Amino acid sequence: MQPSEFSMHGAVDLGARKAALEREAKRKAEAASGTANPYAVDATEENFQRDVLERSLQAPVLLLLLASWSNESKQTEQALDKLAVEAGGQWLLAKVDAEVSPQLTQALRAQGIPSLYLVLGGQIQPLAAGPMNEEQVRGLLVQVFTALRQQGVLPEGFTGVGPAQPAEQEQEPKRDPVQAEAAEAVQRGDFAAAEAAYTTALEKDPGNADYTMGLAQVRLLARVRDLDVNKIRKAAADDPTDVAAQCAVADLDMYGGKVEDAFARLVATVRRTSDDDRDRARKHLLGLFEVLPSGDPRVSKARRSLTSALF
Repeated sequence: MQPSEFSMHGAVDLGARKAALEREAKRKAEAASGTANPYAVDATEENFQRDVLERSLQAPVLLLLLASWSNESKQTEQALDKLAVEAGGQWLLAKVDAEVSPQLTQALRAQGIPSLYLVLGGQIQPLAAGPMNEEQVRGLLVQVFTALRQQGVLPEGFTGVGPAQPAEQEQEPKRDPVQAEAAEAVQRGDFAAAEAAYTTALEKDPGNADYTMGLAQVRLLARVRDLDVNKIRKAAADDPTDVAAQCAVADLDMYGGKVEDAFARLVATVRRTSDDDRDRARKHLLGLFEVLPSGDPRVSKARRSLTSALF
């Protein structure tokens, strides 16, 4: 190893450690002064699955990629903290410090810092890049959450900005017991119980789109939780006809929010394989379609590509 390489490696590690300590000190100071946002979490490589992806199965998560030294990041962070408190827990704010979590930062493929993402149902979608003041953030959230309500992804009582429901409106409907049971199982890491809850419910109500999507999401989480990412990606790269490896990488891409990449990989696998291998890739792709709402345009596009690949 060259001395310059060693020095750079040490500098990066020390910088990340320093940034982490500074964020911890900031958190403690806010907690002591009573100004802390109770609906925020610092996200890192270690807790990202548990505190961001899995929690996004129960409620939206706004993911902010920031740099603690940047005044532009602080402006956006303060605006989101204020709006999160106003929303009263309708959504969670997850903060990723680019210095603390460089690998996570790279995986997010940010166009700039700060960058804001929406995480919902385990899927990551970019919302905006660059600094925003409170008015701009509020306007963006109103637009995003209104669209999700109109699509039926979020309940009518969900505003995302301000209180969940004015007092004069009807009482908030009770949470679906099946989804509540499955969510609790996922929270404790019992994916088999979550799958059983949805499977049993679908036997009684086979046309329930919410249960079908919930079951597909739980199965995806269960498949990716113990995968060796580097090993499986190498296997897929080494042998494009290895259907098991291609399906596993598609799962990883889907889990990481790279929906189009996941679909394209399996469509390509269908094209290059035949007989049982082809059918296995096709069925896996159909299963991934169910992770998203049926009206998602990415699903419609991939269905057309699949039809073309088959015929």
